[in-house]
Amino acid sequence: MFNDNRSKRVILVSHCILNQNSISDGTADYPGTFEEVVSLLLKEHVGIIQMPCAELMCLGLDRGDKKGAERPVVNENTRIRNELLKDKNKQHIKELISGTLYQVDEYLKNGFNIQGVIGVNRSPSCGVDTTSKNNEEVLGEGVFIKVLRESLESKGIELKIVGIKTSEVEESLEKVKNLLFTESK
Repeated sequence: MFNDNRSKRVILVSHCILNQNSISDGTADYPGTFEEVVSLLLKEHVGIIQMPCAELMCLGLDRGDKKGAERPVVNENTRIRNELLKDKNKQHIKELISGTLYQVDEYLKNGFNIQGVIGVNRSPSCGVDTTSKNNEEVLGEGVFIKVLRESLESKGIELKIVGIKTSEVEESLEKVKNLLFTESK
């Protein structure tokens, strides 16, 4: 089954890597996509699973405050994080993740290689190594990535998760290359 031209390699990416239009006001580094990372994935024939944007889906494009861009990024991100931690948004995030988990299960069940997950550091939702909290960029995971990781672990699924930044192109490319060219379990 599935013995055609497909690579059988896929990777999960934070929504804003493919769509910078979705991120909070004042934080886009690209007009559309994080071009260098997307180009690498395309060149290596890796299918891209775009994870849902928890911030957009829970808070809207303006993140619930049209004046958010007037604050320093980490202050606005802290406000967004606090909103995402409210019960109704935590429940919505779990629902969003269930669709992602279904895809992961389907790919694994059918013998595909999931190369890993690419998150976005400093993000209140998709941060991997760092997130925004208490008006600072701190070590730790964003709300969405934390729930995703815990959900994967509860199903016994181990995926490498890396965090990148659009402002750190070379470092980001190295992290993605490590996902693509390191043997998966």
